[in-house]
Amino acid sequence: MGNDSSKTESSSAEAHGSSGKKKINFGNKHRLSSSVVHHHLETAQKSRVLQLRNYGMKILPEQLQEVCEILRNLDVSQNKIRTLPTFIGLFNNLKQLHLSNNELESLPDEIGVLKKLEILDLSCNRLNCLPQSLAGLCSLKTLNLSKNRFTHLPICVCHLSALNILDISSNFIEFLPDEVKFLKTSELNLNQNRLNSLNAANLVHCEALRTLRVEENCLNKTDFISDFLINSNVSLIAYAGNLFQEKDFQNLPGYDEYQNRYTATKKKM
Repeated sequence: MGNDSSKTESSSAEAHGSSGKKKINFGNKHRLSSSVVHHHLETAQKSRVLQLRNYGMKILPEQLQEVCEILRNLDVSQNKIRTLPTFIGLFNNLKQLHLSNNELESLPDEIGVLKKLEILDLSCNRLNCLPQSLAGLCSLKTLNLSKNRFTHLPICVCHLSALNILDISSNFIEFLPDEVKFLKTSELNLNQNRLNSLNAANLVHCEALRTLRVEENCLNKTDFISDFLINSNVSLIAYAGNLFQEKDFQNLPGYDEYQNRYTATKKKM
């Protein structure tokens, strides 16, 4: 890698090259011409979809504000974005926001004002917490937080009133907070964490929960208490790769009631 001065000189030379076209530097390896950005924005005016994947961007270009009120889908996955600008809150009609495979370490509070957002993909970043304002995403149905650095389940996600699918697999979560009982999701993916407690006494109150994935954790069979197996609405529990065998799970009090729900669901498919 070159030093800072060599990067500056190189950027300057490219920005004022023989073509006369201005170059916008969004990363060390990739350059995106203003004409290309303009083309994407023109297309977005018609399609209401803007895709800027794999351009090596470290920041969102300010020009995106030109389509902030009409955009429905913004995909800036596979870049090097470390933080989102506060103007992200101006995209008040956005329904899908794809930010996977970046370098995000935090999110601005302004993300919580996206009241029409239905899908938020934050997978494969460096997040270990979320702003409390995220609970204001009243239309959010799908939230992907997999492959980040969470050591606990963010309490704000427990209060997302429309959330249907929550994927927080491949993190470092050791336990679930009592607030998990407020989750409205039908599917909760906690695979490949460090769970040593399921908090089933509160999880049983998640009336919408149908699918629970807890594979490759550190759970004991006793974490699946009879009250949860008998009285919850969960019809599929994926539990392989924990500290017990399948036969141990099948011998638990309440397993028959769970199995009846599982079988009934399979028959409907």
